[in-house]
Amino acid sequence: MTIIIAEAGVNHNGDIELAKKLVDVAAKAGADYVKFQTFSADNLVVKGAQKAAYQKQSTDDEDDQFAMIQKLELSMDDHETLIAHCAQRGIKFLSTAFDSENLQLLLDLNCLDLVKIPSGEITNLPLMRHMAKADLPILMSTGMADMADIEAALGVLSQAGCARENVTVLHCTTAYPAPKNEINLRAMNAIGEHFNVAVGYSDHSTGIEVAIAAVALGAQVIEKHFTLDKTMLGPDHAASLEPDELAAMISAIRSIEHALGGDEKKAGASELANINVARKSIVARRAISAGEAFDEGCLTVKRPGGGLSPMLWDEVVGQTAKRDFAVDEMIDL
Repeated sequence: MTIIIAEAGVNHNGDIELAKKLVDVAAKAGADYVKFQTFSADNLVVKGAQKAAYQKQSTDDEDDQFAMIQKLELSMDDHETLIAHCAQRGIKFLSTAFDSENLQLLLDLNCLDLVKIPSGEITNLPLMRHMAKADLPILMSTGMADMADIEAALGVLSQAGCARENVTVLHCTTAYPAPKNEINLRAMNAIGEHFNVAVGYSDHSTGIEVAIAAVALGAQVIEKHFTLDKTMLGPDHAASLEPDELAAMISAIRSIEHALGGDEKKAGASELANINVARKSIVARRAISAGEAFDEGCLTVKRPGGGLSPMLWDEVVGQTAKRDFAVDEMIDL
């Protein structure tokens, strides 16, 4: 089954009670993981760094990234609270670390069964090396990256001891929201084929259809931002799903998984009862007398099936009727 990660990210706005509500929403929707972000402003960004355009539109009038991000930090106590709350709600806790110090914090909490390289850290060699040495499965998001970036990052992981089969590469378009004409979803499978890795999709588009399409194309992991309310102030709310949308996406993905089936084309159990109704048999076009030769003038094809298949037409034509046949009666030999 597809692993579904409900990305709470920083949509808690620094409020632990709001973060717990996000856990509740993700668990109710049926996500496998609810994911947060673990960072400290001091380690993440220099003071004075400018915000992205989308961040300026969706946050208040703070001057720089540092001030914005500082308000979104989760403390050690917050992490412990969320880990416990996830356990109570029956959903797995996950968080993305943006530097080695915060990665180690998560590892020391013994709360992870995989680690995530966010798109912005795909060139962060020290962090990726630390992740590889954690000896956990790795998700690597590839927003803003090209094939050379992916190759270099996979090389870092490999050299640090992470086997290729332990990496799942997530195709991603880092824009909030991502324009549909820039998603380039086919690149997901191109990545998988080129690097011989498992693939998934981290979705920043509006709506749920692209994530569902990614599953149909073979994504093994889906990650999607969600929020309690898209109109809240904060960098990621506007490009996130609301609770009912998250539930609808997960329900649709699970339905698609059932529909995908296997590689063999065969009639399903529900179809078997319809074969005789929908298929046809060779029948008499007109009354036929015993001893008369069957020809195309006296034979036709009509429903139901169950008699001689029309695929035997050439074998029937030219043979002799062994008895009388009424109009529409199934032919036998």
